[in-house]
Amino acid sequence: MGPHALMGSDAGAVKDVRIERSVVRRVLGFARPYRTMLIGFVVTLVLAALVSIATPLLIGRIIDDAIPNDDKGLVSVLAGLMLLAALAEALLALGERWWSSRIGEGLIYDLRAALYDHVQRMPLAFFTSTETGRLISRMNNDVIGAQRAMTGTLGSVISNVIVVATTFVALLVLEWRLALMALLLLPLFIVPAKRVGKVLQSITREGMDLNAGMNTTMTERLNVSGALLVKLYGQPGSESQRFNDQAGRVRDIGVRSAMYGRVFVIALTLVGAVGTASVYWIGARLVIDDSLAAGDLVAMGLLVARIYGPLTALTNARVDVMTALVSFERVFEVLDTPNTIVDRPGAKALENPRGAVAFDGVTFAYPSARDSSIPSLEGTAPAGHGHGAPHGHGGHGHGHGASAGNGASEPKTAPEPVATATVVLHDVSFSVPAGTMTALVGPSGSGKSTIASLIPRLYDATTGTISLDGHDVRDLTLTSLRGAVGVVSQDPHLFHESVGSNLRYARADATDDELEAAAKAAHIHDVIAALPDGYDTVVGERGYRLSGGEKQRLAIARMLLKDPALVILDEATSHLDSENEVLVQRALDAALVGRTTLVIAHRLSTITSADEILVLENGHIVERGRHDDLLASGNLYSELYTTLVRGSEVPG
Repeated sequence: MGPHALMGSDAGAVKDVRIERSVVRRVLGFARPYRTMLIGFVVTLVLAALVSIATPLLIGRIIDDAIPNDDKGLVSVLAGLMLLAALAEALLALGERWWSSRIGEGLIYDLRAALYDHVQRMPLAFFTSTETGRLISRMNNDVIGAQRAMTGTLGSVISNVIVVATTFVALLVLEWRLALMALLLLPLFIVPAKRVGKVLQSITREGMDLNAGMNTTMTERLNVSGALLVKLYGQPGSESQRFNDQAGRVRDIGVRSAMYGRVFVIALTLVGAVGTASVYWIGARLVIDDSLAAGDLVAMGLLVARIYGPLTALTNARVDVMTALVSFERVFEVLDTPNTIVDRPGAKALENPRGAVAFDGVTFAYPSARDSSIPSLEGTAPAGHGHGAPHGHGGHGHGHGASAGNGASEPKTAPEPVATATVVLHDVSFSVPAGTMTALVGPSGSGKSTIASLIPRLYDATTGTISLDGHDVRDLTLTSLRGAVGVVSQDPHLFHESVGSNLRYARADATDDELEAAAKAAHIHDVIAALPDGYDTVVGERGYRLSGGEKQRLAIARMLLKDPALVILDEATSHLDSENEVLVQRALDAALVGRTTLVIAHRLSTITSADEILVLENGHIVERGRHDDLLASGNLYSELYTTLVRGSEVPG
């Protein structure tokens, strides 16, 4: 396996780490479903090695038996056997390729399926701590590297071992002295191979790290949001220079790898040439002394030429296998990352949900990076970034105010980022009766969105209990719990698919009529109908072909299709102009009838009719009551509302 086989992902997690036996056993476990194919693969390699010996031996017989006896018939027979051997070798090579492709592609499928299933079930903290480019590289390039380890490197090693063994046996049968002499040159292969192998392994890992950084740059800059930021700030020139610098380093290390590897191969080829020349030099003397037949000497010369190629590869086999197994180790590193948000043993499905919510003495601190992520996937993001709250909430309620250390510039090599240790909710208790509306208000960083994240178990409370319809949410299955909760956030995410597909993500079996009914209820049907392909129109990445208000109403329609008992509105109208806010509010008024609702808003006009308003500050509930009572109190809520009516929104 060349150094480029594994390039394309970061190597920080496995640098200078030995491959443990447990990794090898696990690799064999992944290969177990393909054991029949692997047996067929090895048998094919053995047959190919045996057939490849036939041609040199047949040439020797032509020289020693057919030519001296003027036996043209024997020449024809031996030549025919050579053609049959060539045909058999070609067929076996085809069979070898068939086996390796079946095993390799099957292994890629198994690893990708296992990785994707595991990763997409990971808690939200994992994704807030992970660079997307590095994660994709791990799931893509390392899976391919693992496949090459199984059918490329491992197959090559097995093939070379078989070729060397069978060829050496043939050499011993023909002339044992020459066979042993050929082996005397083996140290000339082994000594430089070990040294060069370590250098190539180091170059490979460095290339992996450089490629990972380049992949991250492309992932961040080439999505719609990144491209928009680059254009708005007029930085295409500096971005091109940044990418050119990264690509230049990848180019330079590729040249180093190629030249170092080629010099090594050329040197070993010269050593092999010395071995071949030595065999002919000594063997010719034996022929002159009548100790060896001329045909046997020719056969041995051909066999020695065949043995040095596999020997060259085998001298570096350990390094090749170790380098290839790095990919498996990196794949297993992701698969072994524990998922902390899972169903408890004996968890029950929530039946006939009503949406009643209760918090009892809940305290919460966001998990540390070491508990929720893989260091090699975090890259060089500033400490504290991504470990706190879910992205996309504009900083509301995440405990990322000034005290949380947001915006720190330290690299993520710190043992424990300050933000991860910050408690963002303190002994919070409240209840939301079924069918009622409760609003959460407060300054940025007060804990509003954190509360919303705890209900569907995007995170688990550090202490205290959260209940839904009287059941501890940790005693409910995640599927039934999240099926009972519908969330509309300030920046709803849409996939790069059709409008219909985005709506059906809430309920795959929804009919066209049900889609249309939900869209009408959300006041978005007329907009969809006016699109070029109606419900089949592709919305673009993150829904950029739609306005903010249209995306919000589409998200409301998606929520209506889900038909949840509890609806959480997380800043659902914060970024809309007045006209769009009116349309979205009309859609919400229809959508919330008969549902339990938890509203997070800094446009206080949207929650003045709530049954209860909870005012949060620094993770504490400091006020609670109805709008009129809180306004008359002259405390924090009154200050927030006064700020609003003066024409300024609450910061956030």
